[in-house]
Parts: sequence; C-alpha cells; structure tokens
Amino acid sequence: MPKPPDPFHEFVLELFSGVGPVNIRRMFGGAGVYQDGVMFALLADDQIFLKVDPALRDDLSAEGGAPFLYLRSSDARPIDLGYVSLPSSAMDDPDEAALWARRALSAARAAKAKSPPKKRKPKPA
Repeated sequence: MPKPPDPFHEFVLELFSGVGPVNIRRMFGGAGVYQDGVMFALLADDQIFLKVDPALRDDLSAEGGAPFLYLRSSDARPIDLGYVSLPSSAMDDPDEAALWARRALSAARAAKAKSPPKKRKPKPA
C-alpha cells in the first residue's frame, strides 16, 4: 500500500514550482528533490538542503544556511555531503526559493557532469 502524501513534500513542490517540473523521491530517512533526473535538494527533518558549489555554499552560509552533516554509524564522525540549508526567508517566498533552487540545480548538474558514469552490473543469464 503506498504511503499517503507527505504535507512537507507537497509544500516543497509548491515552493519550487517556479523552477519547473520537479519530483520528490523518498530515500533512507529523507527525500531527494529532482529535476530531469538530477538531485538538487535534500529533504531531512522538514528542512530543505540545496546542493552547493563553493560560491553557492558561501552565499547560503552568509544568509544563515547550515550544512547537512551525515553521522557515519561506524564512528559517528560527521560527513559533509555538499548540501546547505535554504535560508529561512526563502521558505515563505517562492520567488526567492526558485532563485536559490536554480543555482543549486546548476551546481548539481555541474557535479553530475564531472562524475564518471556508473558501471552497471551485467544481468545474470
């Protein structure tokens, strides 16, 4: 049985509507926000974290953004995954949110272009 729609996910879809069609996929304890197969935002604990490059990280940090840190289970050491929270002012302003999201989408596309293609395992005969 499918899970009912998440109200926060519905809010995020509406907030980012100015970016164009986006979709949300649940993963682990959170979710990813995608456009054309590129993940540009991470949702965790009802917060939005945007994929960043160095310039976007600096700009988001200057607006009060905090990095998303994953605590590795083996040693509880924090790992920075390259996402920074959306400024609180953009949570109530779809135009501002769309501006930040477009920059995050550019950063995500550039990162994807730099990464080597994933090798697929051959299917057993």
